[in-house]
Amino acid sequence: MRNAFNTLDLAVFLFYLVVVSTYGFYVYRSKQKAQVDSKDYFLAEGSLTWWAIGASMIASNISAEQFIGMSGSGFTVGVAVAAYEWVAAIVLILVAVFFMPIYLRQKIYTMPQFLEQRYNSTLSLVMSIFWLFLYVLVNLTAILYLGALAISNLIGGGESFHLILVALAVFALIITLGGMKVVGYTDVIQVTVLLIGGLATSYLALTLVSQKFGLGNDVVAGFNAMMTDANDHFHMMFEKPVPDSNQAYINKYLALPGLAMYAAGQWVANLNYWGCNQYITQRALGADLPTARTGILFAAFLKLIMPVIVMLPGIAAYVLHKNGSLQAEMASTGAFNPDNAYSAILTFLPNGLKGLSLAALTAAIVASLAGKANSISTIFTLDIYHRYLNKEATEQKLVWVGRVTIFAAMFMAVLLTWKDLLGISGEGGFQFIQKYTGFISPGIVAVFLLGMFWKRTTGTAAVAGILSGFILSVFFNNYAPAVFGNETFLYTAFPNGKGGYEIPFLICMGWSFFFTVLLMVALSLAGSAINPKGLTLDARMFRVAPRQLVLIVVILLLISALYVKFW
Repeated sequence: MRNAFNTLDLAVFLFYLVVVSTYGFYVYRSKQKAQVDSKDYFLAEGSLTWWAIGASMIASNISAEQFIGMSGSGFTVGVAVAAYEWVAAIVLILVAVFFMPIYLRQKIYTMPQFLEQRYNSTLSLVMSIFWLFLYVLVNLTAILYLGALAISNLIGGGESFHLILVALAVFALIITLGGMKVVGYTDVIQVTVLLIGGLATSYLALTLVSQKFGLGNDVVAGFNAMMTDANDHFHMMFEKPVPDSNQAYINKYLALPGLAMYAAGQWVANLNYWGCNQYITQRALGADLPTARTGILFAAFLKLIMPVIVMLPGIAAYVLHKNGSLQAEMASTGAFNPDNAYSAILTFLPNGLKGLSLAALTAAIVASLAGKANSISTIFTLDIYHRYLNKEATEQKLVWVGRVTIFAAMFMAVLLTWKDLLGISGEGGFQFIQKYTGFISPGIVAVFLLGMFWKRTTGTAAVAGILSGFILSVFFNNYAPAVFGNETFLYTAFPNGKGGYEIPFLICMGWSFFFTVLLMVALSLAGSAINPKGLTLDARMFRVAPRQLVLIVVILLLISALYVKFW
């Protein structure tokens, strides 16, 4: 039976707001003298512990696109969408072991700085602009839109959407303006609330399924019933569609093309996000190597349980909807929408827990907004403003410009999401972010990987790689079937249900990456055999401490067990 949002829920939610705000203010005041230092403001240099780094990475990553978008994908495709989380855990291990020693040795503050050191200022500027557009037009807007949509569905319907939109932006602004220390340490509270509230929601979802099948309030029985009733939602790999496959199955394969996506696309997407992304790496760039590594591995461990929180409620919503429940809740925005799955489950929480889950959802959204805004501010201030507009700017001026940038980015995001000008609802939240981020992921990953591990890679090759990665992504995603046909030795294009044919975007990403690497290798081989900007690596950089090795082995064993179970 549904429970209305009442005074107890409001009290729990307000308690969360007071705790986060008070702790954030304490962190800001205790470090106030350091806030005139741009390094401290943007990176919290040397002050974040390993657990704060790991928690902040997860809090910034798990947001509306996961709670709402991945839950919606769980409703549609099932456990296969967990590949993004579990492959991410493996990628975080690679980042901790191989990427962070290089970044920290180069003493960089931003990803564009690394590109300038390794290649040239042209590439650095191009990528600074690329990242700013991506963070504002794709990530910040999607997080804000999906978050406001979910909360409005939970507490008041569509009429509260715009008020919630502005409230989320303002709360995130308050946290972000305090700098990375405030963002990092408040994220510890945010991720704690996120985990408790998220697990409570998953527990309720399984209980609802158990009750639906007349099994009482047994969570284990609910999970087993869900696996039986929706067996097709508990397989990691989708077989390639055949001519008589229905459109629903084809759409699943377009989103998650079975074993083929592991050839490159899934790795490219995750390497870009976790290893070449200012938004994520910024948390670790101000720490020493042991602290950074342990924090990143802690984040990898947390990633293993994220599907339980963000995907399982979506599958439960599918089972309940399939068996006659949640009809009105799944159409709360006026029409049936898989992205309503998470908020549909939340409406059944008992009073008090509903406030806790609202706090968890808000924590995820605000943490991600704050982290993204901080990264936008860092890149614009250090890589564009300080480098090209005002080289003599004082530390105080840089901090001030950073804060103005945060205001501008958040204001633009509110304008773009006010009437969903980017069409996020039509794409599906999680797929919107993955698809459009994927346009630049192949070029970025190729440039970073070759730049780190092949000394001969040239600046010319890197610029060509960024541009060709983008062009190839656009071509494969939008034009290849029309030019080369729907069936080639590289790909198969499938009907998309909209009158056209599409190649699965993860396969597009993989081929774009492959051909970008080939082009970069050819251009680099045509250049000088000796590259003065090539990095000289020492194998000792990549040695890990025994306790870190134990954690790596545990994570890999758990991932192996999960894939064996749900293959």
